[in-house]
Amino acid sequence: MKKMFVLVFLFFAGIFLTVSLVSAINLKVEKISSSEAWVSDLDKPVVFDLKITNLGSSDSFSFYNLLGFRMFPVGTVPISNSEVKEVRVEVFPLSKLPDSGFYTFPYYIRGNDGSEISQNLTFKIIGLENAFEVGSADVDIEANTLEIYLKNRENFNFGNVDAVFSSPFFNLEKSFTLGPYETKKFAVQLNNEDFRSLLAGFYTMTAEVTVDGEKAKVEGTIKFVEKNLVTTTKKNFGLFVHTSVIEKKNEGNTVERSETVIKKNIISRLFTTFSPEPDLVERDGWAIYYTWTRDVGPGENYNITVKTNWLFPFLIILFLVIVVAIVRRYSESSLVLKKKVSFVSAKGGEFALKVSILVKSKRYLERVNVIDRLPPLVNIYERFGGDRPSRVDQKNRRLEWNFEKLSPGETRILSYIIYSKVGVFGKFALPTATGIFEKNGEIHESESNRAFFVSEQRAKPEDER
Repeated sequence: MKKMFVLVFLFFAGIFLTVSLVSAINLKVEKISSSEAWVSDLDKPVVFDLKITNLGSSDSFSFYNLLGFRMFPVGTVPISNSEVKEVRVEVFPLSKLPDSGFYTFPYYIRGNDGSEISQNLTFKIIGLENAFEVGSADVDIEANTLEIYLKNRENFNFGNVDAVFSSPFFNLEKSFTLGPYETKKFAVQLNNEDFRSLLAGFYTMTAEVTVDGEKAKVEGTIKFVEKNLVTTTKKNFGLFVHTSVIEKKNEGNTVERSETVIKKNIISRLFTTFSPEPDLVERDGWAIYYTWTRDVGPGENYNITVKTNWLFPFLIILFLVIVVAIVRRYSESSLVLKKKVSFVSAKGGEFALKVSILVKSKRYLERVNVIDRLPPLVNIYERFGGDRPSRVDQKNRRLEWNFEKLSPGETRILSYIIYSKVGVFGKFALPTATGIFEKNGEIHESESNRAFFVSEQRAKPEDER
């Protein structure tokens, strides 16, 4: 009887144990997401993606924790026997968690019969300012556009985002959505004049990011690519006062040392001025070299003005040419006529002048004819000094002297007196005398100078002349 009781007890205990083992949950839980993050500044959940395989009987499962975190999904998730299901679990941590670092918390999965299993989940706690990365491509001084980006560094869905980008090169405002690990890129229009004076190097770009009313300031760098570019422009103008303006302009983004050299000869240098004054002056034979050395910053320019005044040397040269021409003409003329006039006192009170013509032969001349003309309003006094004229033409107001020949160096002085009953005031001019002669069988002509008399001058008595 006792043996029978033991057998019955073991039978029912085995049935109970078998039922318990069959009804207990048997799940395989795998986390298929990674690097989950929670932004402590936002009221947004941490999202975990789980793959759950039901190795036991079909059941409905619920998820919960003992820390007070809000968890989703709310309610149960049915999973059949041998079924594999992906479940997204959202967790809203408490705000009193650490500001940064990793945090692990336990949670439970429970079946309908009350059986459950325990699992752990780990996430990273970050601030909003640490969730983003901002940057751009390199900036070229000649570029018209620039690509910038804002990157979500975490496995966190921010949703709608507003961002204000600012830098020495541009300013830009954008609104967009930003998912986990997503990068948003934007093309920015550039105005080269805005950064023409900036030096090459690295500059700070700032993005002020706003998510759900919370703001964070994120900084990145922009590389301004080095470029060396100094342009030279030369302008020339003016004839007698020749001006050259040399402009050096730095269109690059680095400080450049610019050297300018101008060459002048020993003549032009005497009439040349510079602004500014050259840093170095060197002479090499007949050439003079002027050198300017300047450090030109980005966007800067400087001018060198060189003025050469050719008017003064031109007048000197013109004067010398005239003098040479006169001397040459005088030296080449075979017959030289020199005319002068002087005042004489007349007994009747008339205005009277004595006209003298010096005739000098430099070579052997034949058939020499000297012709002089009387000015208007005067009469000739029939008294002549030196050689008498061969002909006096009162009608045509003309006097002529004829010489059969003149030897080299021979000089003749011809003189006569003219008078007028009308007084003459101011400057009185007499016409030139003309000499016509034959030399080596050829006819030549020579002219005297013009003689003038100013009536205001004091006249000397005739016996003093």
